[in-house]
Formats: sequence, structure tokens, C-alpha cells
Amino acid sequence: MRFDQHTLVLLSRPADAPELPRDAADRLRDAHLAHQAGLVEQGLVLAAGPFLHPDDPTLRGLAVLPIAPEEARELYANDPAVRAGQLVARVASWLVPEGNVRYESVGVPRSMLEAAAGD
Repeated sequence: MRFDQHTLVLLSRPADAPELPRDAADRLRDAHLAHQAGLVEQGLVLAAGPFLHPDDPTLRGLAVLPIAPEEARELYANDPAVRAGQLVARVASWLVPEGNVRYESVGVPRSMLEAAAGD
């Protein structure tokens, strides 16, 4: 059997994340979303999104990438929320039977305002 290899990036909030004023946290979320949207537009992220009601409340989101884990680590080291210590990126390779998972190109929000608009 043949397999497709993807790279997963699991984003979590570290226990020692610095507290930010609301306006700074909002700007940082927008910067994170803009960074993520840029990666999608470049074809470096196949799918990404936040978690809702995870068993572990520190879990924030997941991204699936078609690139090597080392490249994914580098890309997410440049994520504004990771650089600010609000998120930690954990990276792993994921194998699935060839053709088992398919991705469609869809628009992604570049800000919380776009995400809240819903369409």
C-alpha cells in the first residue's frame, strides 16, 4: 500500500503565555490569521482551523501542510502568535493511505472581523 505524507502543526497555548491587554491580543489574533492566510495563499497550508471544546483546554488549532516537518517548524516559528509566546507549534508527520484525504481550495479569514462575518 502507498501512503501520502502530510505535516501536522498542532497549536497550543503555553501555561506561561504572557497576559496581553485586550486590544493587543486582538491585534495579535489578526496578525496570526493574516500569517495563516498567507501560507494558504502560497499553497503551504492545505487546511487549518481552531478547535472547539477540546478535552485539553490549551489546544487551540491544527494545520495540515504538504511540506517537510522542518519547513513547517520554520514557517510557524515566524507566526506572530508563536513569536509573542501566545502559541506553541508542535509538528508531526502524518501518514494516510494514498488518496484518502483530499483538500479543496477555499478562502480563509485574514482577521477576526472576516471570521465573524461568516461568509
